[in-house]
Amino acid sequence: MKKNTISDKDIMLYKEYLIENERSKATIEKYIRDVIFFRKYLSNKPFDKKIILEYKSFLKKQYALSSANSMLAAMNSFFKFKGMLEFCVKLFVLQNRIYCSDNMELSKDEYISLIKTAEKNNNIRLSLIIQTICVTGIRISELKFITIESIYKGEAEVSCKGKTRIVFLINELRKRLLNYARDNNIISGPIFITKKGNFIDRSNVWTEMKKLCLEANVSECKVFPHNLRHLFARSFYEIDKDIVRLSDVLGHSNINTTRIYIVSSGKEHLRKMENMTLLV
Repeated sequence: MKKNTISDKDIMLYKEYLIENERSKATIEKYIRDVIFFRKYLSNKPFDKKIILEYKSFLKKQYALSSANSMLAAMNSFFKFKGMLEFCVKLFVLQNRIYCSDNMELSKDEYISLIKTAEKNNNIRLSLIIQTICVTGIRISELKFITIESIYKGEAEVSCKGKTRIVFLINELRKRLLNYARDNNIISGPIFITKKGNFIDRSNVWTEMKKLCLEANVSECKVFPHNLRHLFARSFYEIDKDIVRLSDVLGHSNINTTRIYIVSSGKEHLRKMENMTLLV
C-alpha cells in the first residue's frame, strides 16, 4: 500500500504550480508555510484521512476558526494539486459578523490625524501613500501601478491575482502626486519607490505607519495599510449602498469578501438599535 508523505520535491513543485497560476506572493508564502506546518505535525509519518481529520481538530483547538480555515484551505489546495481530492476536508462554518470591533475600525478622524502627523514630521511620501490607498481603495501591493503615466492619464490599470481592473485617480490626488514627483525628480514609472529605485515594501510602510500612532493618538492595532482600504470601502458604500459596484471597484471575485469590508462598528450598530425606539 502506498504511503502518503510530503517531500521537499512536492513542496517545490507545489510552489511552482502556485506561481504558474499567478497566485500573489503573499498567498504563495502562506500556502507553502501552512503545508510545511502540516508536514511538521506529521513528524515524518505518512498520512491518511483519519490523520487529516485529527489535524483539523488540532487546528480548531489551537487557532481561531478563521485562521484554522485558512490553513485548511492551503492543505486542500495542495491535495488538489497532487490529485488527492479524497483528502480534502470541509472548512469550519463561521457565522457572518454583523459588526466589527470598535478597537479595530479606523475612523475618518483618526485617518486625518495620521496624515497630519506624517506631514508634521515632514514625511510627505508616507502621507501621500496613506491618502492614495484610502482615496482609491487599492491594496498596498498595488501601489506600484500608480505611475507618472497613470497620473497624467487619470487612471491606473491594476493587475492582481490574475485580474485586471481600472482604478480612477481624482484630480486633487493627481495634483499632489505630480507635485511630489516634481520635488523628487521622478519623471516616469512608479511614483512610490525607495532611495534605490525599488518598489516600496509593504513592511516599510507598516513600520512607518506604526511610528505615527502615539503622536497621532490612534491605537496601534488600528494602524495598518489594509485598514485604509476598509475605510475606503465603508465610505464608498455609504454613498449609494451598491455592494456589487463596490465589489468591482475593490477587485473582489466574491461579493462575500466585500461584505467583510462594510460591516459597521459596534457603536454604529448600537446607535441604530437606540433609534428604533421600540421600548414603550
